[in-house]
Amino acid sequence: MAFLHLKNAELINNLDIDLTKTKVTLIASEKIDKDLYRQVHTVLFKKKTGEVIKVITINNASNVECSMSGVDVYVISERLGDYR
Repeated sequence: MAFLHLKNAELINNLDIDLTKTKVTLIASEKIDKDLYRQVHTVLFKKKTGEVIKVITINNASNVECSMSGVDVYVISERLGDYR
């Protein structure tokens, strides 16, 4: 869904991205109801130019269906500070 949102916003196209290098990481999951969880992921898309587009997604999921809600997608354009 993140790829589709970026594509619809014309930030990427099918030829820009090397999908084999896409990385998805679950960063938070919270139970909000019986068999319903709110999940937060980071998704890194690597363009063939080497540029990386990083997004955060938030959606609800269950054991039956991976997407029980729409998916909010936030593009991270800049990192401030140094947490190391």
